[in-house]
Amino acid sequence: MNAVAASRLHVHGRVVGASDQTSETIEIRGRGAAPPYVPRRNGHEALMFPGTDESGEHLHNHESTRG
Repeated sequence: MNAVAASRLHVHGRVVGASDQTSETIEIRGRGAAPPYVPRRNGHEALMFPGTDESGEHLHNHESTRG
């Protein structure tokens, strides 16, 4: 998965009944839009390496990518 700043990351719930989580990518630390990413959710920031249960959405053109 490749992201751009201001793209949206979606982490899908891993168990039945768990809701999906959405965060905004504020920084790309890998080369060529590759991980790791720094997303912000509810005012918190963390270093993230997306897994297979995550997908991304480029906000400027609504293009989705899958991890």
